[in-house]
Amino acid sequence: MFFAKKINLSNFNTDKVIDMRGMFSGCSSLKELNLSNFNTDKVIYMSCMFYQCSSLKELNLSNFNTEKVITMESMFF
Repeated sequence: MFFAKKINLSNFNTDKVIDMRGMFSGCSSLKELNLSNFNTDKVIYMSCMFYQCSSLKELNLSNFNTEKVITMESMFF
């Protein structure tokens, strides 16, 4: 179980990531998340990425490139 309310991912390198399935799944205490620095150019799987993030109030996906994504099933479930 994950109990942080905020995570700093400003130096998180996602340049080679192809699979983000369930990446923040179960982060039920997380209130805000800024992923504007994420490079999603190569990502093909995003299903269940924010599964059960029930406290999430602010989510910045402003630079997300989903051109190659083939599944976003239940991404925000």
